[in-house]
Amino acid sequence: MLLQIYKSKETKLIHEDSIILAGDIGATKSNLGLFKIKGDSVTSLREKKFITKEFDSIKALTEDFLKGAISPDAICFGVAGPVLNGIAKLSNIHWEIDNKDLSNYFHLKKVHLINDLEATAYGLAMLHEEDIVDIYPGDIHVQENAAIIAPGTGLGEAGLYWDGKCYRPFATEGGHCDFAPRNHFDFDLYTFLQKKFGHVSWERLVCGPGIVNIYTFLRDVKNMNEEDWLKEKLKQQDAAAVISSNVNDSLLCKETMQYFIRYLAYESANLILKCKATSGLYIGGGIAPQIISLFENNTFRSFLCQSGRLNYLLEDVPVKIILNPKAALLGAAYYGYVN
Repeated sequence: MLLQIYKSKETKLIHEDSIILAGDIGATKSNLGLFKIKGDSVTSLREKKFITKEFDSIKALTEDFLKGAISPDAICFGVAGPVLNGIAKLSNIHWEIDNKDLSNYFHLKKVHLINDLEATAYGLAMLHEEDIVDIYPGDIHVQENAAIIAPGTGLGEAGLYWDGKCYRPFATEGGHCDFAPRNHFDFDLYTFLQKKFGHVSWERLVCGPGIVNIYTFLRDVKNMNEEDWLKEKLKQQDAAAVISSNVNDSLLCKETMQYFIRYLAYESANLILKCKATSGLYIGGGIAPQIISLFENNTFRSFLCQSGRLNYLLEDVPVKIILNPKAALLGAAYYGYVN
């Protein structure tokens, strides 16, 4: 167990074998898993990835996954978006997920919906040292709060409140807060994005599509050269992946990723300060594990520690990258087990 995460005292499942249906539900793809859990022992019984838009509802997707499987004792879905009063709306595929509706449909009392970054935070209870990589060791004087930031298809953020005995994860929608320009370059980039999107949030820069936004700005506004081979690759493959994997072959890609790291560091500092997350920053999502080398030359930390009078606090914060791509799925399973 990587972190001691909250367990409900009222749960009746902790000392019994429990079958948990967990899901990491996104507008593009969804990962479902059926897990047998007892204490700290976790056994995966079945896992499968789905293209979300191929189903017209969460019920249809779940039924497809459960065909021929043992019935679960509890269900927990981590959802990419805010959960309000047990209801989540996935705007890109026009799904509305209601935990009471699911409870009635599957005849289960224990059905939970949580934010996907909250699920990732709970997943830290299911991970081990080999599932993370230390970028900066930091210097923890006392146990305090922690935070997770996760650039992927979007930008997710969550906090972990330390109550004196364990961590209590909580969801945020901090990735949708306003991007804050700091210099002339940033203002030019902000103007470019404002014309395109109207509201400019950190998510417009610190995610996969954000990488493409920075790249496009450097190419079209700052007139950086795009090589022909690169242009062809971008037509055929995922643009963010192409850009992030060609930093050694293209100055345009290198500049793009340097700015991506910079903006990720700025918003990470904002999150740390707002949560007083001095016990650690965990970087999740699908991008960071693929670009670990870009964190190793001290660039990220130098931009992280640019908050004036509070730099001394940021300088001591450990920074870690989550390597396990199933952190949110495992976290949903853990939440379903202990609540």
